[in-house]
Order: sequence, then structure tokens, then C-alpha cells
Amino acid sequence: MHLISRLQIAALLACGSLLPHAVAECKATAGSAPCIDKIDPPNWWATMPEPMLLIHGENLGGAKITVDGRQVSVARTQFSPNGHWAFVWLQTAGAPAQTLHIAAASATGKARADFPLEKRKPASAGFKGFSSADVMYLVMTDRFADGDPSNDDPAAERATPRGWHGGDFKGIEQHLDYLQKLGITTLWTTPVDRNIPSPQSYHGYGATDMYAVDPHFGTLADYQQLARSLHQRGMKIVFDSVPNHVGPASPWVQDPPLPDWFHGTLAHHTIAKGDFKSIPDPHSSWQERRDITQGWFANTLPDLNQENPLVAKYLIQNAVWWIETADLDGLRIDTFPYVNRAFWHDFHAQLHALYPQLTTVGEVFNGNPTITSYFAGGVEHDGIDTGLYTPFDFPTYFALRAVLIKGEPMTKLEDILRQDELYPHPERLVTFLGNHDTRRFLSEPGATPAELKMAFGLLATMRGMPQIYSGDEIGMLGGDDPENRHNFPGGFADGQPSAFDAKTRTPAQQEMLTWVSTLLATRSRHPALETGQQQDIVDEDATAFAFVRAADVSHGCDGKERFLVAVNNAGKPRNLKIETGDTALAGCSRLSAVIGAKAESPIANGSTTLDLGPKQIVLYSVR
Repeated sequence: MHLISRLQIAALLACGSLLPHAVAECKATAGSAPCIDKIDPPNWWATMPEPMLLIHGENLGGAKITVDGRQVSVARTQFSPNGHWAFVWLQTAGAPAQTLHIAAASATGKARADFPLEKRKPASAGFKGFSSADVMYLVMTDRFADGDPSNDDPAAERATPRGWHGGDFKGIEQHLDYLQKLGITTLWTTPVDRNIPSPQSYHGYGATDMYAVDPHFGTLADYQQLARSLHQRGMKIVFDSVPNHVGPASPWVQDPPLPDWFHGTLAHHTIAKGDFKSIPDPHSSWQERRDITQGWFANTLPDLNQENPLVAKYLIQNAVWWIETADLDGLRIDTFPYVNRAFWHDFHAQLHALYPQLTTVGEVFNGNPTITSYFAGGVEHDGIDTGLYTPFDFPTYFALRAVLIKGEPMTKLEDILRQDELYPHPERLVTFLGNHDTRRFLSEPGATPAELKMAFGLLATMRGMPQIYSGDEIGMLGGDDPENRHNFPGGFADGQPSAFDAKTRTPAQQEMLTWVSTLLATRSRHPALETGQQQDIVDEDATAFAFVRAADVSHGCDGKERFLVAVNNAGKPRNLKIETGDTALAGCSRLSAVIGAKAESPIANGSTTLDLGPKQIVLYSVR
């Protein structure tokens, strides 16, 4: 176990991840008497699947574990060889909500800890799921806004690119008006799990305790309050789940609950491979695939062994615990392909049974649709359905940057979109221009604000659910990590003019923000842009692209709303002729300008011609 300072113990106690009474009992216990200092999960719910507890302490190996409560009992136990860990399966079927009393007794003494068995929350508390009707906003909690300076690290940390800068849950909550006015409906924050004492873990992806909130961000109560505030506004919250690995400072690394808790050990492990093509390849060998799912990410992050059923159960229970505790609406799942697909089937089966509307989006960082689609739920590959609601649309991300910034033909985007047939539900794909792992759009060589506007225009009108990385809506700059993770202007006492306030935004920030909010407001008013089908009608042009969105694109105008989107990626004006016969525009007579265009355009004799400016995207309603 890592040594914990007095300050860190105080933080742990404040967040409820240690049991205060058990800590005192352990300190008072002499000799070889058992003690208990932590139980995962820290509580559970009546009427839920019966829990498996992972208890940590000392001298547990020779102890008898019992539970005191109504209609509950211990089904079985299993101990680690060194006696530091006990797995305890409780029988709780039919038990009412109550506080249970867990005891570990031996001839030399007895340790006790309370374990709440609570009443489940009603479905109205949250658990609604996200869909293409939503717009997701990614916040790196530490870099968005500091709402509570009392939980900050010393000021010197803020000057360090990979240090803790002070952003927290209260800072996010204080700026929900900004997000809602922008048009955001769903908030995704980077992981909230405790990362101390790991240095440079402001991002949250190096967990040291998967059942505690990192004190830099606030308390569990602060996170629950953020969720309530979002729900009161009709907004949703998405939790960043990381079942693939923990941080290098996790106590498990030096003292694993089981010998095969991880794939390998600190001294002997392989390095994770990020080339996923061998996974969907029916002819690949295990040698090719092994280090994708069993290697340590970046040779640093200990890789959890989900093939061990106890590890799998621990991770599934952890996801359930966070969903029920914080009224979550969905999960963003980190490093999705790095975990075996059989685990994802069981993971989602449990979540869907308990939360039928909850949805999940998985990170499959790859630009090839044949690879990305392989991980989507709704279809079996090799006899396994992952159950994933949708992956992120990395192929479209790469294509958008290629065509809009690098000048590649617009047909490259269509080449990606035509492969939508590979996905069971392409309409669910989460589209994006960038995230916390990529260079900012405007920091790509040669990128211009006009190209960012086109990118946002496509993001808001194409099929799928848009996701925006905080700061892109004001045109923030930033190269590769950590330069892409600068503080949001105005969220910190660092002298930056606030981009949250119109009075202190720069003209460039205001122009981009107005453009994005206009696009999202238009999208929210028209179901055809949120959930409608898409038909590409100009898709063989190097500099132009056009498509129709409507509830049904299998026929022409039917009196119901439909929209035409057209893009000119050339650096000069052009006339774009569109043939409308045998398309979703058949029988339509007029295009009315909604965004970008200056005038109406008639449709006559089966065609229409659009006058497009350089680097311009336009949106027309069609009738």
C-alpha cells in the first residue's frame, strides 16, 4: 500500500471512500486481529442484483465474515493469499432497505463496518440516455472553471501544463447558463474518480480509487448536485467510464486483490498496441491481437484482467454504482477496443436490464469504418454483440479535417458516409471536430475560421449526434497534448478576459460563438435535422458536397419539413447545379434560405443552381 499523508486521509474521509469508524478500529487493534478499512462498493441497493463486496484490511484471511441484517446472509467468501483482501458475496434477494453490519472475526478479535443497503431511485431521477436529438459538450473538469478555490492545489500547479489547475464541479455548475444558451443538452466530463496521489493526473484517467471523487473536483455531493442542476434544466449528464485500466499509483499495483487481477505485473507486462485491425480480421492470430487487449496502455497504465470473472463483476458493479449514485444518463467509455468484447456484452447486458434508456458511446480511435463499426452494438461479430449504443465517429472526424483543412477532395467525406451501411445504427454515431486527445481544429496547419465554420455547419446538419469540445465554439487554439488542454478563458483567476461574458469576449470569439449557437438553435427547432434521414445528392465533386435531411428521404416533397445543405470548399465562388429528379428533392419547387444563403432559389425543370461563396456552407428549407 502507498503511504497516505494526513491531508490525503482527510480528503479521503471527506469523500467517503474510507470508513472512519473502521480506520479508528484498525488503529486500536493489536496483534493479528482482523481490521477493515475499505469496502467496495461502499453501499448498494435493495432489489438490485446481489452484490459482491471487495473488502480491504489486515488479517482477513483467517477471519469469518458475517453480515447482520434482515433477510441477508453471506453466500461465500474468498481471500487473497496475504489476507489483505476478502471477496464477499451477499445474499440480499427480498431484503428491505437497511443498514447492514459486516463483521470479520477471528480468535484474536473482531472488526465491524456498516454497509448501507438503500432503496433504488425512481426512473424520473435520470437514466434517460442521449440520442441524435442531443448535443454533447465535453468538459475537462480541471480546465473549465474554478468554482471553489478551497479545493485547489498550490498556485504553482496552474502554471504547469500537466498540473492541477483548479477546475471543479461547482465551476461547471456556475456556467450551465452559458452551455444551455449555446444549445448544449448533454454534458460529458472527463473521469471524476480519485487520481491522487498520482502526479499529473488532472485528466482523471489514472484512477487510484474507482469509488471516490477526486477532491480536486469537489465532493461526491458536489457531483450529485451538478447532475441535479442539469436535470432541472432538462439537460443530461454523461460519465466517463474507464474499465480498461487504473493509474500507476493505484494501491492494487503493489498489492493486487488476486494474482491475476491485471494482465501482467508492474515488472512483467506487455505494451498495448493501438492498431485494432487484427481484431475484426478473421484470419489474424492471437499473437497479433493479444497486446491490444492485454498490454499496458502507454506502458504505464496497469491493464485490468476482465477475463477474470471477479474483475469483470467488480467493474460492472462499479458502473452500476456510479449510475445509481449520480443519476447518470449515459456513459462515455474510454479505450473501448482495448477490452475484450465478451466483457462488453456482459457489461451492457447488466446496464440495459437495470436502465433500459441509458445509452453508451465508446472511444474507438480509428479512421477506418470497417474497424470502428465492428465494435458497435446491435449486431453479432464472432457470436458477440458488444451492446454498445454507438461508437464515436472517428472516421468522419478524420475526413472532415482532411477535406476542409488539407484540401483533399470532398469525395473523401462521401467515401466515409457511404460506409454507414456497416453500422447497425449509423444515425446514432457521435460526430465531432475534436476532443481532449486531438489538436485544436484551428491549430492544424493552414486552418482558417471559415473552415471551422464549415465544419460546425456540417456537424450541426449531418446525421448523428454532435459533440463539441469546450472552447472550440470560441475558436480556441492548442496543439498536441498538453497544448490542446488550456484553461477556458474566464474560468480561472488568471487574468484572462472571460469568454463566458459577451462584454469581454473578443470579436473573433463572439463571431464563432454566434455562428455555433445559431446552428444549434436551428437544429433544435427542426426534428428533420436532429433525427431525420440523410440523402447525399452531390457527392462526386472535388470541392462541393450537398445532402438532404428529412424524416423520409425515399421520396420527394411530401409537405413535411426537409432541408438542403450545400458546401463549397473552394477558395472562390462557384455555381453549384443540383439535379433534383429521382432524389429527395423531386417535386419540390423552392429553396428558402435559412443559414448562410442570401436569397431563395427556385427549382425548375428538375434542377436548381446555388450561388455559393468561397468556403461557404448554406442551409435551405425545401418546399
